[in-house]
Amino acid sequence: MAADVTRLLADWSQGNEQAFDQLAPAVYDELRRLAARYLSRERSNHTLQPTALVHEAYLRLIDQSRVEWKNRAHFFGVAAQMIRRILVDHARAHQAAKRGAGVAHFAIDDNFDAAASRDLDLVALDDALATLAAFDPQQGRVIELRFFGGLSIEETAEVLNISPATVKREWAAARAWLYRELSGAAPTP
Repeated sequence: MAADVTRLLADWSQGNEQAFDQLAPAVYDELRRLAARYLSRERSNHTLQPTALVHEAYLRLIDQSRVEWKNRAHFFGVAAQMIRRILVDHARAHQAAKRGAGVAHFAIDDNFDAAASRDLDLVALDDALATLAAFDPQQGRVIELRFFGGLSIEETAEVLNISPATVKREWAAARAWLYRELSGAAPTP
């Protein structure tokens, strides 16, 4: 299946519109599972549904006509960026509508072991990721791909063209930094 998606992405990058028609159903279910997983961490009265999130991400992905898709992992890495932007934009709009009273919370799951039961403000997470990416772009991308993209260590390594061991190190360091940043905990000496 991954090889089929990679082939279809390559064909689509070369301008083959029929490849996109075949690609859409091949990745839709995975994108929907990804969207459902992230939305399950949001507040219970969230107005954005997985199908709407996937459709919005799809519309943004279709506009990526100049991208030379390398493989399935690259596609889902870009999809992770799209999903992150959509969720954050939605959270910011909701927060603005409530004048800050209705901050959207995002539960950190086992991807962030140290804070498994803690609820996070999605806007605060996005701001922290932007800060992290400003001083360590690679760590920012690792978090984005793993957390928002749902990519494995190996897929993340493939997208970033680094070793899985490096992904593991960056993942651990970035998680620790984000935990400190978001929890307000003082860094340990």
